[in-house]
Amino acid sequence: MKLGDLAGELNCELRGPPETEIDGVAGIEEATATQLTFVSNPKYYSKIPSTRAGAIVVSRDAPDTGLPTLLSDNPYLAFARAIPLFYRPPSVTPGIHPTAIIAETAQLGENHSIGAHAVIGDGVRMGRNAVIYPNVVIYPHTRIGDDFVAHSNAVVREHCRLGHRIILQNGAVIGGDGFGFAPRADGSYFKMVQSGVVILEDDVEVGANACIDRGTVGQTRIGKGTKVDNLVQIGHGSTLGSHNILASQTGLAGTTTIGNHVTLAGQVGVAGHLKIGDRVVATAQTGIGRDVAPGSVVSGSPEMDTTLWKRNYILMHRFPELVKTVKRLQKELAELRKSLIGR
Repeated sequence: MKLGDLAGELNCELRGPPETEIDGVAGIEEATATQLTFVSNPKYYSKIPSTRAGAIVVSRDAPDTGLPTLLSDNPYLAFARAIPLFYRPPSVTPGIHPTAIIAETAQLGENHSIGAHAVIGDGVRMGRNAVIYPNVVIYPHTRIGDDFVAHSNAVVREHCRLGHRIILQNGAVIGGDGFGFAPRADGSYFKMVQSGVVILEDDVEVGANACIDRGTVGQTRIGKGTKVDNLVQIGHGSTLGSHNILASQTGLAGTTTIGNHVTLAGQVGVAGHLKIGDRVVATAQTGIGRDVAPGSVVSGSPEMDTTLWKRNYILMHRFPELVKTVKRLQKELAELRKSLIGR
């Protein structure tokens, strides 16, 4: 593709020869002379002089790159839109594989592709353009919208309701039993029936081996456009708003309520029955044990304002030095007291 045509596709301003040929995309350190790369974070501008890329996407206020350049208000988004112009995923075969098991009462929309050994249970209702890869299991009486994609070994449990354009990565489990056990007098536990459901609103994506639990009663709801990374655990009865990001190994205890546009970085843990407001950001490995006000940026365990956490982190590394200083001052003070008493 010529760079001029690519600029038009991405709605970018071109600085450089429009006839430059681009045949792929790559990271700034791996790109070759016929590939497009990008820089969206100013701290990586220092890598630009050493790149071998044929062209680069940067923001409009970036320094001169010395390369054919596409200027964008959002370089990361422009690069993301460039990827499918060059990458073609494996095509799927329309129809139903002979080894798939489809219940007679299941209803599938038109233009579906059902892979080998997939199982679709009684009473399932699924919209148009579904792509079900091998070994996916859809339990009875689920409702799924249009353009559903379920990668191998994903599972959707009974009675769950999924909106349009849902993507389940490999091994995702939607609607597994919540962790509900009632203690008996003898110290053993009675397993509570998990009769609730999981609801995924439109445009939700769930990563590999992530688990979204059904509740004992009621629903676990994931709002429109929310993206759940690999190995995330969302406890029963939780409610998440729209367009949230939950990074890998984040865990939410049951009945957590999260607003809209919240970012929980990797390995964030949230205790149960808490409320996290809109546009909260929790940095990696934050442990949240109380409600978090809208717009907060928190770090540490237990969580605190990130600015305070950074100051504490610096002091922590100086702690051995501070202990030595205190001991020295205590010794000097003791010697001073002895000399005063001697007088």
